[in-house]
Amino acid sequence: MNIGEAAQASGVSAKMIRYYESVGLTPAVARTESGYRAYSESDVHMLRFIGRARDLGFAVAEIHDLLGLWRDRSRKSADVKEVAQRHIADLQRRIDQLRQMADTLQSLVSCCAGDDRPDRPILADLEKIEDTSASAQSKGRRRASLAHT
Repeated sequence: MNIGEAAQASGVSAKMIRYYESVGLTPAVARTESGYRAYSESDVHMLRFIGRARDLGFAVAEIHDLLGLWRDRSRKSADVKEVAQRHIADLQRRIDQLRQMADTLQSLVSCCAGDDRPDRPILADLEKIEDTSASAQSKGRRRASLAHT
């Protein structure tokens, strides 16, 4: 099947299929004489696996590890469980960070009258100059969190 058919059958977009191949998550597939990718049922099965892992929030590097474990029939279930537990811990950290952000914003919103007056507690808080070390740590955590997704 061609890439469009593989995308439809797997639920993974053609763009993402090409990306996964370019980063080595999937092996290069066979090509037709005219250069088009030709996908097999096993390729589609692997793409479904990858799509489901992405739906659960696993990063490409984690999916690479999971694929290696999936292909290794002599693997220990403890190895798979460890990857999943690390991912759960990472998700929990991100959830906690999002809750903290939401709580801060909720507090700022509750201080804002939301009327025609020029009071601006939300903007005032955003323009505050923080302790540079705390600010840098916070930005680093946010960037790492975003890069991980």
